[in-house]
Amino acid sequence: QTASSAIKGAIQLGIGYTVGNLTSKPDRDVLMQDFYVVESVFLPSEGSNLTPAHHYPDFRFKTYAPLAFRYFRELFGIKPDDYLYSICSEPLIELSNPGASGSLFFVTSGDEFIIKTVQHKEAEFLQKLLPGYYMNLNQNPRTLLPKFYGLYCVQSGGINIRIVVMNNVLPRALKMHFTYDLKGSTYKRRASRREREKSNPTFKDLDFLQDMHEGLYFDSETHSALMKTLQRDCRVLESFKIMDYSLLLGIHILNSNMKEKGECSQSVSDAKRHGGQKVLYSTAMESIQGPGKSGDSVTRETTNTMGGIPAKSYKGEKLLLFMGIIDILQSYRLMKKLEHSWKALVYDGDTVSVHRPSFYADRFLKFMNARVFKKVQALKPSPSKKRCNSITALKAASQEIVCAVSQEWNDEKHGILAEGQSYASLDEEVLGSHHRPDLVPSTPSLFEATFLATTLSSSSLNVDEHCQRDQPTLYSSSKGLPSSSTFTLGDSAIYLTSEQSTLEMENDNASVLDVYL
Repeated sequence: QTASSAIKGAIQLGIGYTVGNLTSKPDRDVLMQDFYVVESVFLPSEGSNLTPAHHYPDFRFKTYAPLAFRYFRELFGIKPDDYLYSICSEPLIELSNPGASGSLFFVTSGDEFIIKTVQHKEAEFLQKLLPGYYMNLNQNPRTLLPKFYGLYCVQSGGINIRIVVMNNVLPRALKMHFTYDLKGSTYKRRASRREREKSNPTFKDLDFLQDMHEGLYFDSETHSALMKTLQRDCRVLESFKIMDYSLLLGIHILNSNMKEKGECSQSVSDAKRHGGQKVLYSTAMESIQGPGKSGDSVTRETTNTMGGIPAKSYKGEKLLLFMGIIDILQSYRLMKKLEHSWKALVYDGDTVSVHRPSFYADRFLKFMNARVFKKVQALKPSPSKKRCNSITALKAASQEIVCAVSQEWNDEKHGILAEGQSYASLDEEVLGSHHRPDLVPSTPSLFEATFLATTLSSSSLNVDEHCQRDQPTLYSSSKGLPSSSTFTLGDSAIYLTSEQSTLEMENDNASVLDVYL
């Protein structure tokens, strides 16, 4: 019922006074009692010794946990002067609210902060949440959860208007071609006809499944970082028994016409000129990146993409995504339990948005991982796969070599058998030469027999590795050693006996040949 212009003016005056007054207080560690401190100041229209005069109705301005929120602002690199300049230098811009809460939304001219009116129970819940919120931010400032920079209350004419200052998820400098409010629920999760008629409507889960039925695709590293951040944030919300939150998703299509790109670049330059200050971990890309990225690369990527997360649609369009978890100030209290019980009686209990926190978190993550965010399958094999492929190829090549060597070995065996037959014919000639003393048989020497066995043994080594330990050994009977020398091959064995001067060859496919040397 209060005019929005009066609310905006009171917010700027109140924050200007409290933040300026806070600079006089020394820095110190945040204590437990600091989370429950409430400071109040009265600002009459005619002014006072401490407050300036203004043309709005008299109002009282309350600040909740000023020291704790000062620590939060410092954690995100927000200096007091920059905070005051962003909020108080130029008039706040009112935004339309697609939700059913009836809250008012204002954005600063620098596009950095969102100011939202909240209900009394939500403000009370946030104040109770601050100690755990403080602990979570200390452990991990990179999160998609809302970044709260201040909690205030404007009292005017018996009306309390509670406001919270948060990070801006969707920059106005870039046109959002699609905006979705996703809960992972399907019950009544479709934008109304009134909402669709707006210039920039906010669609819901069923609309996303219809428009982006194949989901949004990321590279493997970005997808992993995004899902890990969502899982961590959902577990934090579950531990606080928070449910009914949403993922606000803005999609900017890079494959738009050049005129639109020119307008966007002009608006980006205007935003940079007005802002002049960069909040840490405020963009979507910064919220999911691990500490491995260097500061220069983060700054370069943020400048080129306005902090959006690069992705692709199922049509191959290049996209920039802006996202953040919103509406976390919903506790699963008695009213929410009754709401879920009533809806579960009428509809399917698992499809309604109001649910117990653990089930809500699991359903939320499952929907995001299975239906919304998908990983692009890499076309190039990884180094480990390359090694596996190379090993497989090497094995195949080695098998071909072994087969070729085996074929050569079989050819050599046939040749040896032929030589054995020639030795047999030679045996007949030798026997016949007893009647011809003038014929002296041509006998191979002991060295030649040894050389033949060694050659055959080395050939068999290429076929069977187990033959490596079966090396040829020659024993001389003249030295008192065994008189029989054995050469073991893969398929045959040659026994050389110096006393009988006999070469015996055993083969799988041939009979034993006795050759008298």
